[in-house]
Amino acid sequence: MKRQPSIDIVRGIVMIIMALDHVRDLMHVDSITQSPTDLTTTSPLLFFTRFITHLCAPTFVFLAGTSVYLSLQNKNNVSETRKFLLKRGIWLVVLEFTIVNFGLFFDIGFHSLLFEVIAAIGFGFIILSVLLKIRSQTLGIIGLFILFFHNLTPLIPFAENSILKTALAPLFSPIVFPFSGRAFIMGYPPIPWLGIMLVGFATGKFFEWNEKKRKQLFTKIGLSALVLFIIIRFVNIYGDSALWTIQKDAVFTFLSFMNVTKYPPSLLFCLVTLGIMFLLLAFAERFSSGIQKVTLVYGKVPLFYFVVHFYVIHLLTLLMLFAQGFSFSQFEFASGTFGRPKGIESGLSLWLIYLIWIFVVVLLYKPCQWFGKYKSEHKYWWLQYI
Repeated sequence: MKRQPSIDIVRGIVMIIMALDHVRDLMHVDSITQSPTDLTTTSPLLFFTRFITHLCAPTFVFLAGTSVYLSLQNKNNVSETRKFLLKRGIWLVVLEFTIVNFGLFFDIGFHSLLFEVIAAIGFGFIILSVLLKIRSQTLGIIGLFILFFHNLTPLIPFAENSILKTALAPLFSPIVFPFSGRAFIMGYPPIPWLGIMLVGFATGKFFEWNEKKRKQLFTKIGLSALVLFIIIRFVNIYGDSALWTIQKDAVFTFLSFMNVTKYPPSLLFCLVTLGIMFLLLAFAERFSSGIQKVTLVYGKVPLFYFVVHFYVIHLLTLLMLFAQGFSFSQFEFASGTFGRPKGIESGLSLWLIYLIWIFVVVLLYKPCQWFGKYKSEHKYWWLQYI
């Protein structure tokens, strides 16, 4: 089965969007002290700057599952695919806690060990390697069950300090484990994200259909997910831990309606983000040739782009701090503020964040194009892990 361009196009789109969120995280003037989804302090533009980037992580995880299915069909070898998934899963978890964490914090002491999307994908690969012999439809049903019902886990009446609760809580909910002056932060609880990956794996079979038939199906799925999101959200009883409320005006009431929970990814978060993703997949190959050309460059080398873009953004953050008059002795790396001093205002306004985002994406175009070409022309074993 040949490589599916729609997957790389959509992955490229969300990778471009992802850089906006990370530039905002590291460089926006209010990113250290305020949440962009806090309706008491945010603005509509800042809210949607954050909201649009919600699309990224679920799309990465979903398409990682889809890619596993397609790879399995190409190799037609469960044993070989299982071994590769296991090794790549372990590699991604190690990569998260070393190169990715350092790129995020620039903290040589690793005072914060953050389990985020790369480790969540790695965990998913490890679990999926064990489940490969199960029918894809069954795995899809399991994935949907997780997405629709994992929000109920906080209602399970575990004893407060029980071993079972201690063991299961990090798998379903964000949690912080302090140790030796450091902290392990479960930012991406792996079970909900595994549900997304399993649904992505089961969806892989639809890429065996012709483009027209696949487009019709993905359009129906995408629209159905968005309609279901609106219905469940309007009822305001289930699907997200944060209920929407009437705000000071219609705009902020709408923001409250759209303010869904990513940590962990709620049912409503999954419906709205994956609904949009399905629509992008449906029409990706109908986009203009220019859009396809650009997005394919990034979409074919997702891990390379992910790692490099963090280092570029963080170096720009340090340059920003020097330009704003800070000395290196004032930088704080161990506190989780990316080098920015606590208690002293630093950072850039939102319009500059957008300019730097565009600069970062453009800057990485040629390196990604070079690495994609290098990867396609060489068959070294280590390239399949990057």
